[in-house]
Amino acid sequence: MIFSTEVKPVWINHSDKFWYEYRTSTGKKWYLVDPQSKSKQLLFDNADLAAQATRIVKNPFDAQHLPIEKLEFTDDETRIRFELRSTKDTIKTKEELAKLKNKSDSLKKKVFFLEYDLRNKQLKEIDERLKEKPIPNWASFSPDTSRIFFAKNYNLYWMDRENLEKARTDDKDSTIVEHQITTDGVQYYAWGGDQYSTTTGGDNEDEETKKRQPVRLLWSPDGKHFALTRKDNRHLNPLWVINHVGLKRPTLETYKYLMPGETDSTEAELYVFEAGTLTPKRIAVDAFKNQTIGIYNKDVDKSSFKGKRFIGYWLGDNNVFYINRSSRDLKRIDIVAVHVNGHIQPVVKERSNVYLDVKKPYFIHEGKQFIHWSQRDGWGHFYLYNSDGTFIRQLTSGEYNCNDITGYDKTTQRFTFTANGKEAKEDPYYLHHYSLSISGGKPNLLNPGNFDHQVEASESGKYFINNASRVNSSPSSALYTSTGKLIMKLEEADLSLLFAAGYKFPEPFTVKAGDGITDLYGVMYKPFDFDSTRVYPLVEYVYPGPQTEAVNKAFGRSMDRIDRLAQMGFIVITVGNRGGHPSRSKWYHTYGYGNLRDYGLEDKKVAAEQLADRHPFIDITRVGITGHSGGGFMSTAAMLVYPDFFKVAVSGAGNHENNIYNRWWSERHHGVLEKIDSKGDTTFTYQIERNTELARNLKGKLLIATGDIDNNVHPANSIRMVEALIKANKRFDFLLLPGQRHAFGNMTEYFFWKMADYFSEHLLGDSKIDQVDLTEINRETPLKK
Repeated sequence: MIFSTEVKPVWINHSDKFWYEYRTSTGKKWYLVDPQSKSKQLLFDNADLAAQATRIVKNPFDAQHLPIEKLEFTDDETRIRFELRSTKDTIKTKEELAKLKNKSDSLKKKVFFLEYDLRNKQLKEIDERLKEKPIPNWASFSPDTSRIFFAKNYNLYWMDRENLEKARTDDKDSTIVEHQITTDGVQYYAWGGDQYSTTTGGDNEDEETKKRQPVRLLWSPDGKHFALTRKDNRHLNPLWVINHVGLKRPTLETYKYLMPGETDSTEAELYVFEAGTLTPKRIAVDAFKNQTIGIYNKDVDKSSFKGKRFIGYWLGDNNVFYINRSSRDLKRIDIVAVHVNGHIQPVVKERSNVYLDVKKPYFIHEGKQFIHWSQRDGWGHFYLYNSDGTFIRQLTSGEYNCNDITGYDKTTQRFTFTANGKEAKEDPYYLHHYSLSISGGKPNLLNPGNFDHQVEASESGKYFINNASRVNSSPSSALYTSTGKLIMKLEEADLSLLFAAGYKFPEPFTVKAGDGITDLYGVMYKPFDFDSTRVYPLVEYVYPGPQTEAVNKAFGRSMDRIDRLAQMGFIVITVGNRGGHPSRSKWYHTYGYGNLRDYGLEDKKVAAEQLADRHPFIDITRVGITGHSGGGFMSTAAMLVYPDFFKVAVSGAGNHENNIYNRWWSERHHGVLEKIDSKGDTTFTYQIERNTELARNLKGKLLIATGDIDNNVHPANSIRMVEALIKANKRFDFLLLPGQRHAFGNMTEYFFWKMADYFSEHLLGDSKIDQVDLTEINRETPLKK
């Protein structure tokens, strides 16, 4: 019932012109927009194109049903090419036949490759050979595209264009000539092709290491050097999950995993290669123990492509590029200029008593100056520096949060950026677009309106598409100039079928946090048959952050579980908490630092109490809570910290013991203590409260669920919670989802209905324990025999 809700522009050949597709209840249409001439027109007449396509493909199409795929413009912009699938049988290609395990399966449905001339409006089938074969994902091009780099057997290799063409035809062609660059790469200390979470133990492990793998090289503009990082994970302790259902025998998956507080750590190294000799030079950038480093890449633009071939460039010039360098506790972050001769120069040093965030510097004036983002005054703002690190001035200030720079006009010396929280009497999470002179002054609002605004700027920065909506409004899209002048309205979402079915928008609300001072923003969802004279249980859908909050700000985002759960007969709310979303003040974001278990719970409790005081239809004696991942952790913690208030919880994939969750999240948001002894040796200590410590407090109904091969939040988190509850002699429920990772995969729907049943039984008294089948799923997906 919901069709398109935003315009996603496809910029044509890096120009300001773009096309987009948009679906409504009348079907899908394709539009061409030229901002300079202020024109918007249909890319083609749907009915005419459908008729021509039917004659060629021999399958019937009509104006409302055109399954066009992979549409793209030709370089001269006079024609478009796309694919249409047919029901016609055809023989698979030689490459496809070579890969077949079942040789009798030699047929496939033909896909027609078509070309439409925008001038004479004629459609024709064109030779498949005119379709450019996809460039393999492992191919990394040099700036002149003469050499293609990749990883294999944990080392660097290159081949020339002639051999790349062989590989595009048959990647197992034995005549392909490859040139090995490095020889000392090994698993977990590789030059490429060895991802951090690589799993091992399968039957085809050796074969996988011999395959070509992508490697991230960043080049100097003149193509004479490239840089890359190499990570040493050899000393990291492994972690395991067992896949019980994947193959005939259960299989063991082994992977490296950094846990908080442990001494083992990934060590990152920085190298610069001279392109002519392909010799590496290691750059000494060590400043902190267990530090992390990252090379900044140049923003992608027209110069990043040579034809269809992408080249990754470093941020900088021929002789200097820029990296970030962070201490393990993230209280010290440097932006460092690295010279190809090995000299390094920190240009910005950020220091704090809590963890820091950093963004890529934005260079202007041919690289002579850059705009730096920092929260050094408690809010995210922009600062102007010379390229050597000399501070010039603060560009923005005040109690609002700046986000990303979207463009710079060197003629007017103004830059554009997104920010939130600046407009009075608006939800502070609503994003807006602004422009500002690098001389300072007041930012100019470019897209007014009490909505959340998602911006897509053209490569030139002269125009942007603005997608605006709230949870309680129909999304609309418009085209603006970089000065904020409205060029044209593009679309408004078609929600007619949704409203005809009786849909009502959810309702935003504001409450106070537990301190009685901080405003918290939330959204309330009601059942479709809501009756204000009735009394309903309340269910909170939670995610504690700190990297986000589970509160929708725009229509149509992540509505599924929340909207659906309300229809069972609940009032469902989502609301922020201190220590949540980073788009507010640094104080708000880091409120939970050092208290990562309990920091958000009080706010969830008082929010429910305030809403019950306002609305007599909320029964404050029947409160449930649910969430996934961090929300699974939080919902269980709520049952144990406030056992007399929260009565029922469904906790999915929760990190109940953050001491065994990943180091990045746990140490970053809770904190790790760095100690330096009299000899200068550095050690790290980590201590955090766990849900398992409070198992004896459980009074209500608790359902814990996990996938058994979750390699993000390891199932040990849930299993240890189960063990603690058993030892505390508690009744509870446990659901193990076989063969599922962190998101529950193809068992997500099953989990939803288990959750719906659980809340219905324990909050509504509506039990289905006498029914074996989940009939709600069977109505959508018939039971397989």
